[in-house]
Amino acid sequence: MREDPGIHLWLVRHGESTWNRERRFQGARDAELSERGRAQAEALARGLAGREFAALYTSPLRRARDTAAPCAAALGLAPTPVPELREVGLGDWEGVTVDEVVARDGDRYWAWLTAPAAHPPPGGEPMDAFQRRVCAAVARLAGRHPDAPVLVVTHGGVIAALLCRCLALGLDAVWRLRVENASVTRLAWPAGRLAALNDTRHLLATAAAATP
Repeated sequence: MREDPGIHLWLVRHGESTWNRERRFQGARDAELSERGRAQAEALARGLAGREFAALYTSPLRRARDTAAPCAAALGLAPTPVPELREVGLGDWEGVTVDEVVARDGDRYWAWLTAPAAHPPPGGEPMDAFQRRVCAAVARLAGRHPDAPVLVVTHGGVIAALLCRCLALGLDAVWRLRVENASVTRLAWPAGRLAALNDTRHLLATAAAATP
């Protein structure tokens, strides 16, 4: 099938981290990939091998950098960290499990899930400011490579915030968009043309191997 020449952003969510596995809020905190996350990163690299990208950019957080590393090796690219591609800051919830947050701050947690723009976590980054920094960073990167695809390894919140902007969705929709670990979302920027959302086909063999 012929590729749409206008699609130039390949957005990857990092592989499963140890804190994802523990259902622990990460935000701007650094957590390493789990064993499954490392296998996902390798499967992602195999799925991307042979494709040509103008550049590889990554969030500076370890879980994203470690996902990008095998992709960089497979593609012959040096990953460039971009601080603005880090995940949304979750303030006092960072490092705490979902169950613990629900137990101590349940009303605010449920308000954040359904209306995050108006209800950030205590000490957390406002969602509108988060979206502005992410969109500005991606616009800058896309402007450097107007005629070639770019690979960006980042976070679920980052990808969802970009999709909300491109698809003209309010920010309260951000947590309704499914962006799985090591998935690929392909997007034309700034046109907002979506070619693929949450593509995990490259992970099928890994998932089968992990099934008891």
